[in-house]
Amino acid sequence: MIFSLDVRRARKGDCLLLHWGHPDDPGLVLIDGGPAAVYRSHLLPRLREIRSKRPDPARPLAIDLLIVSHVDDDHIHGILDLTGELVEAQDERRPSHASVSSCWHNTFEDVIGEAPAKLRTAATAEFGAAALDGGAPADARIGRDAAKLLASLGQGQRLRDDIRKLRIPLNPQFGGEATSARPLPDALDLGRGLRMTVVGPMTAELEALRRKYQAWSRGCGKEKGAREAALAAFSDRSAFNLSSIVALAEVDDRRMLLTGDARGDKILEGLEAGGLLPAGGHLHVDILKVPHHGSANNMEIGFFRRITADHYVFSGNGEHGNPERETVEMLLDACASRPFRMHFTYSIEEIDAGREKEWAKQLQGGRRQRAWSPELDGLAALLKARDLNAAGQSIACVGETAHVIDLLAPLGF
Repeated sequence: MIFSLDVRRARKGDCLLLHWGHPDDPGLVLIDGGPAAVYRSHLLPRLREIRSKRPDPARPLAIDLLIVSHVDDDHIHGILDLTGELVEAQDERRPSHASVSSCWHNTFEDVIGEAPAKLRTAATAEFGAAALDGGAPADARIGRDAAKLLASLGQGQRLRDDIRKLRIPLNPQFGGEATSARPLPDALDLGRGLRMTVVGPMTAELEALRRKYQAWSRGCGKEKGAREAALAAFSDRSAFNLSSIVALAEVDDRRMLLTGDARGDKILEGLEAGGLLPAGGHLHVDILKVPHHGSANNMEIGFFRRITADHYVFSGNGEHGNPERETVEMLLDACASRPFRMHFTYSIEEIDAGREKEWAKQLQGGRRQRAWSPELDGLAALLKARDLNAAGQSIACVGETAHVIDLLAPLGF
């Protein structure tokens, strides 16, 4: 039996492949596709390699489940590249290189209870059509997070359209409604021995987003100050990331916790509500995908004390400062005497170079008070100062070849 997590380089985003089942009849879950340039460089070549290893490589690669953790460019862009290719092949009536059996994705319609066409029309009228395709909003005073939200409206609509054209069932295990946690849920049986329990988003988080959307909707058509304030509140990343899908995947007695960009405290709440984490207690998993690319925002040391793992995956290249030194330090302090392995999607040198660039931008913008210090701020200095070997701890960095974490029989490629 196979149960492996295939970690791809995804720049500032996430791109993961979950392999499971018997080698003669394997299953595959694709979780997120990273931002622009990830699909061609890192995801598509890996999909082709996986297809070449299948019992019948002439057939399209079967992706049993596609999970888009939430609508954000650093998760959805590569998925749109994939579905766009599949739609193009279908339109041209030629064989495609892959097929998708089902998709978990919380569209804007699922999250806010509003028809996407109506939402798009309102946003276009207020901020210009270019803003919904990643261009500059008509109002230059709109902040970066708000601009990202407007762009994600267009991306979410494109994905929904592609899913419909390809006749891919959307959230079938949830009756076609939003993929979300259920009170004391039974694990979903996805076949071949894989069980998945969704622990986020929770109903309360979806309701909070609906309220924020309603406030923004009421602000449309009002004076600029009111609509900008409403959009800023709706696009707040700490709130918007609450829609991120969080799932516990299990095969036999092995477990992976896939967290998307969810907040640490909300992950704990979801696990407790699902009966997977005792109140005030602990949960051990084999693999933990560290939330939100290792951002220290909304992360506390208590998260790492309560959820422990043998493998921690940090997905980020230093852009936006992630993974942050503070987060890695929390993990090392919380689990100082316990053996584990940290997996970074880029070398520590590459990550620190990206983080230093981000630091310089923040310094120029007045969000930092001093210049970057490799000793005080770099991951390299932190990891060098800690005696990782003494505690049986280690690091691994994803290169250009496959980086696979095997929990059962080795995947082998």
